[in-house]
Amino acid sequence: MNSRLMLLDTASLYFRAFFGVPDSVVAPNGMPVNAVRGLLEFINRLVDEYRPTHLACCWDNDWRPQWRVDLLPSYKAHRVEAPRPGDTPDIEEVPDPLEQQIPIIVAVLEAFGIAIVGADHYEADDVIGTLATDAGMPVDIVTGDRDLFQLVDDEAGVRVLYTARGVGKHERVTNDVLREKYAVNADQYAAFATLRGDTSDGLPGVPGVGDKTAAVLLNRFGDLDAIIAAAQDPDGDMGPGPRGKIKASLDYLAVAPQVVAVARDIDLGDRDLTLPSAPHDPEMLEAIAEQWGLNSPVERLRETLAR
Repeated sequence: MNSRLMLLDTASLYFRAFFGVPDSVVAPNGMPVNAVRGLLEFINRLVDEYRPTHLACCWDNDWRPQWRVDLLPSYKAHRVEAPRPGDTPDIEEVPDPLEQQIPIIVAVLEAFGIAIVGADHYEADDVIGTLATDAGMPVDIVTGDRDLFQLVDDEAGVRVLYTARGVGKHERVTNDVLREKYAVNADQYAAFATLRGDTSDGLPGVPGVGDKTAAVLLNRFGDLDAIIAAAQDPDGDMGPGPRGKIKASLDYLAVAPQVVAVARDIDLGDRDLTLPSAPHDPEMLEAIAEQWGLNSPVERLRETLAR
């Protein structure tokens, strides 16, 4: 079998499972396990369809890294939970019924022997970027986050399985798809996102520059540095409207590209991402499945891995 790596934006998937699977899905003790069950079903579906030889559940060790906040204080600021006495600052707002399921997710993945990969001071996006870069094999990135479109690389066989409409209706994003949808290439996507902004990440963008103007500027000048240089050149080939908008946002444009760019060179150590054909700890997996009422999804994934 030809090697193929699948990288899961795990939080993206378990949030989708939590909100997509009814909270009537509960363990024998009455605790909701909809996120756990949904995530297992997602992994089963994806592994069955794409048959990866390697797989990593990429983890947000730090969902809002301080180094990104230092550069751009608005970064994900709207997602910060209102602090309570004794709280650690910058806790992500996560529904309690989901938060209590995360340790179960970790336990069941570990029992299966499916790799969980995170890095201190970095987001899952950065882990994905590092693992996808120079992977030495085709890569499928599973996410509902458009930020990761910047990693698409047709030549290296890196594509995004975009789950915004659901895992069952995911879209295979290649460079051609990005050209058709946004009129930019994958290697321009980070600059495109920087220019137009993204309210879901607290990224303000350049006021007055939307998708169309961002694409026109990038197609005309090539990259962000060239756009800024043209705006600052009184003899440059840029209209007065875009020129004024770019010049008014130079402070933002000096820092935002570093915030938007996915890291590709984190030291993750030596990781075995081989997807197991049998559970690493079958007794523990059986105990977890029994305790939390997960026998059906666990058995389905076990059978899929064994094929």
